[in-house]
Amino acid sequence: MLFAFLCKDKPGALQLRLDTRPAHLEWLNGLNAAQKIAFAGPFLDQDGKPDGSLVVVEAANQAEAEAMAANDPYAIAGLFETVDVRAWNWTVNKPES
Repeated sequence: MLFAFLCKDKPGALQLRLDTRPAHLEWLNGLNAAQKIAFAGPFLDQDGKPDGSLVVVEAANQAEAEAMAANDPYAIAGLFETVDVRAWNWTVNKPES
């Protein structure tokens, strides 16, 4: 089952995001190697600067997805103001399995 992590950065936390980005990308690459990630990327503010994240993962259930979200280096570093983990159904333009 797919789950979307909808993450909003704390105000004024751009430098924390930039400092933590290498560890975050390593974490994403690990999920990709384990075939657990569908896609991911930052939300952008009006100036085109990142201010949140969208990560879509494959997990067995809500608890597994929430544990994955909690292990994101951005979350561990305290970057996010909020993280919403929601089950998601990919309906249009889903790549072939």
